[in-house]
Amino acid sequence: MTTVGIAQILVFFGLVLLATKPLGAFMARVFSGERTLLSPVLHPLERLIYRFARVREDEEMRWTAYGLAMLMFSAVGGLVTYALLRLQGILPLNPQHFTGTQMTPDLSFNTAMSFMTNTNWQNYSPEVTVSYFSNMVSLAMHNWMSAATGIAVAIAITRGFARHNTGALGNFWVDITRATLYVLLPICFVLALALVWQGAPQNFSPYVHATTLEGAEQTIAQGPVASQEAIKQLGTNGGGFFNANSAHPYENPTPLSNLLEMVAIFLIPAGLTHTFGRMVGNPRQGWALFSAMTLMFAVGIGVCYQAEASGNPNIARQDIMVQATDTQPGGNMEGKEQRFGIPASALFATVTTSASCGAVDSMHDSYTPVGGAVLLANMMCDEVIFGGVGAGLYGMLMYAIVAVFIAGLMVGRTPEYLGKKIEKYEVRMVIVAVLILVASNLLFTALGASLNVPPGQSPVAITDAKALPASARWNHVNNSSPSLYLGATHNNVNNPGAHGFSEILYAYCSPTGNNGSAFAGLTGNTPYYNLTIGLAMLIGRFMMIIPLLAMAGSLGRKKLVPASAGTLATDTATFAVWLAVVVVVVGAIEYLPALALGPIVEHFQMIGGQLF
Repeated sequence: MTTVGIAQILVFFGLVLLATKPLGAFMARVFSGERTLLSPVLHPLERLIYRFARVREDEEMRWTAYGLAMLMFSAVGGLVTYALLRLQGILPLNPQHFTGTQMTPDLSFNTAMSFMTNTNWQNYSPEVTVSYFSNMVSLAMHNWMSAATGIAVAIAITRGFARHNTGALGNFWVDITRATLYVLLPICFVLALALVWQGAPQNFSPYVHATTLEGAEQTIAQGPVASQEAIKQLGTNGGGFFNANSAHPYENPTPLSNLLEMVAIFLIPAGLTHTFGRMVGNPRQGWALFSAMTLMFAVGIGVCYQAEASGNPNIARQDIMVQATDTQPGGNMEGKEQRFGIPASALFATVTTSASCGAVDSMHDSYTPVGGAVLLANMMCDEVIFGGVGAGLYGMLMYAIVAVFIAGLMVGRTPEYLGKKIEKYEVRMVIVAVLILVASNLLFTALGASLNVPPGQSPVAITDAKALPASARWNHVNNSSPSLYLGATHNNVNNPGAHGFSEILYAYCSPTGNNGSAFAGLTGNTPYYNLTIGLAMLIGRFMMIIPLLAMAGSLGRKKLVPASAGTLATDTATFAVWLAVVVVVVGAIEYLPALALGPIVEHFQMIGGQLF
């Protein structure tokens, strides 16, 4: 770790911290229907949308109606996207003449579910698969829709905590309209212009054919990149215009654009914590949530950066200098972007897996075992370390209920949170949401690891890696010693052993957490993976939202309970630390055995000299 690297991390988080309060206060006014600086320009357009859609701004919904509206909105969007992808060959803005041949039925299903759920997992190479029309209308449309949906749900759940003696949580159609017009649109407009300034293209030109200095022919993709990149990062979507995602110089041209994109990923999730505090009438409650998120993020980036800066100890044992100097970066540079180096790459990876964004500027498959474990652990915490737009806030509120419930059991009192008694129904809804997520991650992983085994092999078997077919060997190390062989076959997983298992585990933790990033060693574009990963995305999105909306509806109907000497203070630093501990302990209970089979085993193999 270097002073410059640490300074980059501090500058990044300083910018996020500076933006949290003003943006959070602005969103609180927006979703409370108050006048803002943008109202003179946007309010007439907002009223026009309500009139066209026949929405009554003052008509509110109970949690059941709110949830049904959210489900129908998402379902219609998913069906339209599936149809447009299958029909892209007859639609306009298709200079490369892509057809439904590139978007098969199973891949179209996976892609439609991916963008509908704010996951943006991509089992295809965008620049050779989807047209400009598909990128802008079929896919980028969901970058707005799914992001606005997440924000709307977070605001509805916040109202459940803020209100009393009412079951109304607001109006879904009003909330997504305001999220789009007042929050996403203005920031994206500014960010897109900044990216064009830094060098990202924004055009509809055909692909450019060029001849390199060596005489080789090269095709250079073009397109409306900057606008999609802006909403991709701000909406924590993560789906790239190019296969290399934010490692591509068109998507992420400079170190400054890299910084702006990372700040954009955390901007709304961080701001929503302050919005929560404002709406419940106690900003300190929002700062407590923000502090818990910050504590977990700080630990994650510290461990990940240290692991990548240290690199593989086997290299140092060969008398090769691995320390950073003025002329070489040191550490583990495999899979890293040369323009950004280890600090910015590790920071981007930690940010994107913390915020359920999924954009990448380095290849996670090439991280050290400990570095990769941090990225997995971020998603295994149910994406509450700032999390996705909206999803991070309501995910952390889910764990806040768990935290006050456990604290209540410890002192023998009925738990309370924000003046509401937390009773059996609320705890049940939270536990349902938590268990559904862990079940999706582990059951799909177990099934994938069991089915991806060659004939004659058991799911877990010790074998000599040299005896494996070349397609199943470790693809970036000389694996000359016996290795644990898990699910590395049928060309679906390129690496055997613990790393192969980690690839399968990551492939389901990422979609269930609606993250969308990948270890990239897994060949996911098969009917089996397209179907099961698509189902994991749906489970991770909607089977979490529905129980939490039910919980919010129940809380909104409760009466306020006066605070007493035995009431747990939830707006203090002590509670923030307790909340972070609860998230980590619950995640460890759920996932430590799986991590032990993957990155933990791989780490001990590495320090024992087996992975070199």
